[in-house]
Amino acid sequence: MRRRLPVSTTPEEMEKSNGKTPRSRVCFLASLAAVFWFFIFYFHFAVLSSSSPDQSMQAVSFPSTSSYTEQHVTHPMEHHISHTRTMSAEKKFPFMRALGTAENKSDPCGGRYIYVHDLPSRFNEDMLRDCRKLSLWTNMCKFTSNAGLGPPLDNVEGVFSNTGWYATNQFAVDVVFSNRMKQYECLTKDSSIAAAVFVPFYAGFDIARYLWGYNISTRDSASLDLVNWLMKRPEWNVMGGRDHFLVAGRITWDFRRLSDTDSDWGNKLLFLPAAKNMSMLVVESSPWNANDFGIPYPTYFHPAKDSDVLSWQDRMRKLERKWLFSFAGAPRPGNLKSIRGQILDQCKKTSACKLLECDFGESKCHSPSSIMQMFQGSLFCLQPQGDSYTRRSAFDSMLAGCIPVFFHPGSAYTQYTWHLPRDYTKYSVFIPEDDIRKRNVSLEERLKLIPPDVVKAMRETVISLIPSIVYADPRSKLETLKDAFDVSVQAVINKVTKLRKDIIENHEDKDFVEENSWKYALLEEGKRTVGAHEWDPFFSKPKDANNDSGSLSAEAAKSSWKNEQRDQS
Repeated sequence: MRRRLPVSTTPEEMEKSNGKTPRSRVCFLASLAAVFWFFIFYFHFAVLSSSSPDQSMQAVSFPSTSSYTEQHVTHPMEHHISHTRTMSAEKKFPFMRALGTAENKSDPCGGRYIYVHDLPSRFNEDMLRDCRKLSLWTNMCKFTSNAGLGPPLDNVEGVFSNTGWYATNQFAVDVVFSNRMKQYECLTKDSSIAAAVFVPFYAGFDIARYLWGYNISTRDSASLDLVNWLMKRPEWNVMGGRDHFLVAGRITWDFRRLSDTDSDWGNKLLFLPAAKNMSMLVVESSPWNANDFGIPYPTYFHPAKDSDVLSWQDRMRKLERKWLFSFAGAPRPGNLKSIRGQILDQCKKTSACKLLECDFGESKCHSPSSIMQMFQGSLFCLQPQGDSYTRRSAFDSMLAGCIPVFFHPGSAYTQYTWHLPRDYTKYSVFIPEDDIRKRNVSLEERLKLIPPDVVKAMRETVISLIPSIVYADPRSKLETLKDAFDVSVQAVINKVTKLRKDIIENHEDKDFVEENSWKYALLEEGKRTVGAHEWDPFFSKPKDANNDSGSLSAEAAKSSWKNEQRDQS
């Protein structure tokens, strides 16, 4: 083993002792310098970098994104890495500030701010100024009065309460909702803190002007113009429009034209790529599409304060109901699948049923007081499909404390999941259409089998739902109760917030099957997968070119308009 030489040994001595070439002094000094700089860099990154960063650069945090903001004691270098990830997340997700507002417990609007686009007037107010062109058969000018509620109803027969009742058109949600938004307590002009972005486009009024006698270019014009305008806005770039929502007071089929032929029905708003990112709230949604959501048809009741609702609920509890069931409607002889004919026949054969036949010309079906008086005197109200899945009548009957009887799950259960309980047995009766079609069920006998205590509990649930299915007067605000507008806005906020958190945590559902949208709407919180369902036969989609579900839906929409024309004759 070589013996280590003392430090004081001279080069001459080294040469004499081992006979080899001396080590270079330059290499020796370079090695010392490398070691020195290694310790300098280590000290900088391991110690100095772990100190508190500039507060102005810290990212906003929120509880559910635990992967970015876990609260635990960490090693300084681990803290540095965690902070770097948070900074990276903030740069990658421009909606972090909006999510962070929910952390401010002193801000009652934290996590609830809504930004409203200031659209050019051609998308909304100009339509109201030209209100006579909004419908071929109805003077919509009177229905757009009073912030969209229409003319007040006189309480001559004592059916209504003394205030808050209006002759509201069933397709007036566009303007009612937009005016309610003006009273929303958490509006903001700073889109970076918005939980969602509202687009005040009167989509329903727009298509109503051009459905009959206009080519597709005219029908699509405003929709194309709208999305082009939105996509140029900086607010759009935050999520590509996935945080945007708008409202249309018509059924979804008016906005789902399948082809570019003039003879096809409606416009293609909901098929536009940009619109597929937005959420559209309609009075009837599609079971097979993910960009529309059902909200209640407007009723005649628009309370201005909580006491208006509470006193009405109390009155509905005390009413004596002399009819077991009732029905307001007309047959659909042109629709071979309709069960309305059988329902009318059964109702006419028993004194337990109250019937209002809706036919051409004058009819009590067009009288709000006659309709509400019948519903108030009935335990159960029959709600079969109309031309499409849903009916305004369902909400009028529930407003009267009458238990609805549905014959198709698309009439309510898969539509209004934001506003009605998912357990439909708590507030309604379901009798499959085939049971009526095959004439093997007596409505009277079926309803009489329900025990009185169950009927009482169901009626109480219906009455308790009244606040969430009516639209409060847009010129006021309920104090503590949540109306249909409040429920809808909060549902949109919840949807966008969940999406944002899923994006951050990389939990977006990559296996979502849009054709099963109605099934996803029925899932409990936290569940993501769907399977076979007892209602599958109700929503089967024929695939043959001559009888696909889209063309059937278009025909239903067209029939709905024809019956609207008949109602106004």
